[in-house]
Amino acid sequence: MRSDDTLHFDFQMNARTIRFRDPRKDAYEEAKLAKRIRRQVGDAIADFGMIEEGDRVMVCLSGGKDSHGMLDVLMSLREKAPVRFELIAVNLDQKQPGFPARVLPQYLESRGVPFRIVEQDTYSVVKRVIPEGRTMCSLCSRLRRGVLYRVAGELGATKIALGHHRDDVAATFFLNLFHGGQLKAMPAKLASDDGRHVVIRPLVYVAEEDLAAYAEARRFPIIPCTLCGSQENLERKRIGAMLREWEKCHPGRTESILRALTEVRPSHLLDRKLFDFASLR
Repeated sequence: MRSDDTLHFDFQMNARTIRFRDPRKDAYEEAKLAKRIRRQVGDAIADFGMIEEGDRVMVCLSGGKDSHGMLDVLMSLREKAPVRFELIAVNLDQKQPGFPARVLPQYLESRGVPFRIVEQDTYSVVKRVIPEGRTMCSLCSRLRRGVLYRVAGELGATKIALGHHRDDVAATFFLNLFHGGQLKAMPAKLASDDGRHVVIRPLVYVAEEDLAAYAEARRFPIIPCTLCGSQENLERKRIGAMLREWEKCHPGRTESILRALTEVRPSHLLDRKLFDFASLR
């Protein structure tokens, strides 16, 4: 039989391991997070002139945490924005096996967001063309981009909003640096090759970690990617792991990398097309 002292000790030990969440503190932290993300998105829109009076913004909604967060924040900012603009959500159903086709329409209807679901079997094309074990991203991205450009034209969209965030920008920079021999990242705003479409990335200042926390707090209906998202041999994943390790050991490093992309000094690089070194005397 166990003594009263032993039972009392066990109770104390168990009490130490129990963590009770404070709803007020949780609400405060969620509000602070939402405010930070809205501010960062608002800054990006202003810095790069992403959205103008009368724009019809096509928000590309994959069902992942990033695009969900982008749509939610744009909806919030639109209410107090100094310019009037429309939002229309577009999801590309690529016919991946097991894709829950009703999840996004039900969610968007509940939010009162105009939307269009585009069905295009790019999945079969990618699986047929790309050998097993090889990276699918490049072809999948080209096919998806072509469909989205077409739909943007049909909808009369003046801007196409993509959900790439700060960490995507940094990862792309290192991918180009290590494998392409170029100092190039993801532009916050760019025109398509034919000049007919303008692509914007409102989340370029937002950390992926914040978007994950925001998606959890807002309880978005997340749809995981079973095509490129499930490939473990992606170099982008390795770069992402490298950045996360850097951030863990040296907090603020990713932010410093992003800041460096806004402070380019051509005279301190070696590109003769950007700076006339020969004329220096």
